Amino acid sequence: MKKLLSIGIISSLLVLTACSTEKSMEGLSPETLYTEGYKAFQETDYETAAEYFDEVEKQHPYSVWSERAQIMAAYSYYQKNEYDEAILTLDRFIQLHPGNRNTPYAYYLKGLCYFEQMSDAAREQSMTEQAQTTFRELIARYPNSVYAIDAQSKMGDMTNHLAAQDMTIGRFYLRHEDLIPAANRFKTVIETYPDSNQIPEAYYRLTAAYIMLGLPEVAKKTADVLTQKYPEDSWTLKAKKLLKE
Repeated sequence: MKKLLSIGIISSLLVLTACSTEKSMEGLSPETLYTEGYKAFQETDYETAAEYFDEVEKQHPYSVWSERAQIMAAYSYYQKNEYDEAILTLDRFIQLHPGNRNTPYAYYLKGLCYFEQMSDAAREQSMTEQAQTTFRELIARYPNSVYAIDAQSKMGDMTNHLAAQDMTIGRFYLRHEDLIPAANRFKTVIETYPDSNQIPEAYYRLTAAYIMLGLPEVAKKTADVLTQKYPEDSWTLKAKKLLKE
């Protein structure tokens, strides 16, 4: 009973504090709101910072401070790992200010929000795909931006990530001797992610699948391609050994 009462009191205090904070922000100039938000941000109080920055947009949506505040609010949410809120704020900024000098950064930060939610290769990869889409748009719209350069490097990481997921599925099929789905999955890696670091293994696994399917000639051709492309790779040596066996 005491525990329930304590929770109720704490909840009431939180509501009162929130109301008090909102009231204390009423009528403040955009510069004052932004300054207070920036102070909180520097003190790593990102929750308070986001509240002040959001308030700039609410009370003074057409001021020059509003544009800056939107970006800083998004960055505050990002620092708190509240990625959904950050993405919503960034989407609003991009829509309202397509020609703003901070728009490339808005795309970049949005991509980072997805990028940092990428799961391991064995799990569903919607965040990786969203990050790729966002970074591609950034690179296409602002190819000379400093943010486009870093986005391009992260694209390679994401390609490897998606290829690794398909390889995980392919290996599962191969272990259970579901050979056609396995072969198709390895071919998907080779065709869809030709620049990924998974390609040598994909050729090796595809060679193994063809051997198990009773297609030694096709297996040999696949291993030959592997040898031509990656003559010194460890997977090439394994494929040659596999063919001899």
